[in-house]
Amino acid sequence: MPETTPPPEAQQSSRPPGTFRIGSIAGADVLVSSSWFLIAILIAVLVSPRVEEVTPGLGIWKYVAGLAFAVVLYGSVLLHEVSHAYVARHYGYPVRTITLHFLGGATAVQGEARRPKEEFLIAVVGPLTSIGVGVIALGLWFVTPEGLLQVAVEGLVLANLFVGVLNLIPGLPLDGGRVLKAGVWGLTRDAHRGTLVAGWVGRGVAVLALLWPAALPWLLGVRADFFDYVLAVIVAVFLWTGATQAMASARFRSRLPQLEARQLARRTLAVPGELPLAEAVRRANEAHAGSIVTVATDGRPVGLVNESAVQATPEDRRPWVATASVARTLERGLALPVSLSGEALIVALTRTPAEEYLLVEEDGAVAGVLVTADVDAAYRAAGR
Repeated sequence: MPETTPPPEAQQSSRPPGTFRIGSIAGADVLVSSSWFLIAILIAVLVSPRVEEVTPGLGIWKYVAGLAFAVVLYGSVLLHEVSHAYVARHYGYPVRTITLHFLGGATAVQGEARRPKEEFLIAVVGPLTSIGVGVIALGLWFVTPEGLLQVAVEGLVLANLFVGVLNLIPGLPLDGGRVLKAGVWGLTRDAHRGTLVAGWVGRGVAVLALLWPAALPWLLGVRADFFDYVLAVIVAVFLWTGATQAMASARFRSRLPQLEARQLARRTLAVPGELPLAEAVRRANEAHAGSIVTVATDGRPVGLVNESAVQATPEDRRPWVATASVARTLERGLALPVSLSGEALIVALTRTPAEEYLLVEEDGAVAGVLVTADVDAAYRAAGR
């Protein structure tokens, strides 16, 4: 299932712990979580009686056959996720990773869909791919010789049709939840409302998953065992957590349009880098400037004075310290357009983490300095 990149402050620049890379597809790293080995062993144990039935006398090799089936099964899961990745890339959304884990897979798509149609297509292609694989496997089953190969094809049919239909259930974080979100979004023209509706439905599905073992005797006439209850708890927690995170992310993003770089810009004072820090601070106070920028002899900004570094410099030393010594060189990513707002602003700040950024007009003129602490304060205020 596709996962949009979490709020910038939660993004990670490195590979998540407990995963290892096995390759790259559609421009994204393919990762395998350590939890996959648990499900692989579980699949091997569950499949082994069927393997023994078809090919008696294999002994311990029946578990090896089960592990091989787990690998083949997760190959079809990978196809499901790759389909998400290719459609996302088609619409211009970078895909960071594809991760295979205990409960299937996840495709990390950077950014939120811009239109309901894109949200719908990126989400629905995964379940349709799984159903397609299941249908193709069903056709092959009729021409596959009896034995282990037919057992593997049989498993692919059942697993892919189950995964495809299950993922169409209209509740986040399932793909069907994103389809529902797209529908509500298209009707109301409100993506935030679409996410909240799909999130609440996802929570309802989580509750139903938790109650599923208790309902088995009435629905199927089967008594639930310990494994059924454990699996129900795991699935319910996964669904509830995923739905809750999606709703929290929607609330976060609903506040972003209120963040505008121009409104948050601090008035800045430009000074030569060799000017004593004490004099630069005096001039800034006199000009009611909330920030200081060092400039070259031609007036070009070259550094941003770090507020924390200024405060950490004792006042009796400031007359002997050059302003440039407490300034960060204006490297790439520290000069941003003053017109940035909303998610574009947050993404820009995340791309090059810093305490201060120089804001410039379209013609290159200095518009002010943006301080990260001011952005955080404005975001918190917008959420009240």
